[in-house]
Amino acid sequence: MSVAVQSESARTGGHPLDNPVWSALTGPHARFAQRVGEVIRYDPGVSVFLGVGPDAEDERWAQVAELVGPGGIFSITEPTLTPPPGFTVLREFPGVQLVDEGMRAEPDPEAVVLGPADVPEMLDLVERTEPGPFRPRTIEMGTYLGIRRGGALVAMAGERMRPPGWTEISAVCTDPGQRGQGLATRLMRAVAAGIRERGETPFLHAAATNTNAIRLYEALGFRLRRRLSFRPVKAPE
Repeated sequence: MSVAVQSESARTGGHPLDNPVWSALTGPHARFAQRVGEVIRYDPGVSVFLGVGPDAEDERWAQVAELVGPGGIFSITEPTLTPPPGFTVLREFPGVQLVDEGMRAEPDPEAVVLGPADVPEMLDLVERTEPGPFRPRTIEMGTYLGIRRGGALVAMAGERMRPPGWTEISAVCTDPGQRGQGLATRLMRAVAAGIRERGETPFLHAAATNTNAIRLYEALGFRLRRRLSFRPVKAPE
């Protein structure tokens, strides 16, 4: 595995996927980072995620409040982070992190690279299928591929977080009227092909309750690495 950029968490000896937000934003995605002390987040137009560094102490929640501002909303994934009184957990649901251990990766002749002009259609597809958070500038995080039918975008998948040596496959979704044709699988394999070309390994996150998707991912060659928690949080007003 080729690692061109080493994150701060990697230098401290932790696995990049143990704290993927921190690893990505102190590494390959540093251009999207907003940081106060040991707290870091994506530019809000790009992504909702926030991470806390491995050396953070008790002042980290004061740093979170400073970074996101009064009433700011952000998402955390680390189960060990417990927001103190004043912060409001808006929702909480269990998730899983899976890593690729043998998925067949290959380009797809029908897949097209999506760009800024496609964002309105991408946002519409995300709203109808709910694959997870997707912002107007999320497309800047990596390559997004789509399949069109009759000119309309009916399926897509792309790259989200990039901890050193890894790239997350995300926003995997298919229009309800086009399901059952294997479009999501084809796009995942095509996205994985681009990730592997860079010498990186695909990984992904999923809601633990989405058992159908998890079975698909495991059938494709992913394995469970760890469990985590997805929590959108609101800072004190």
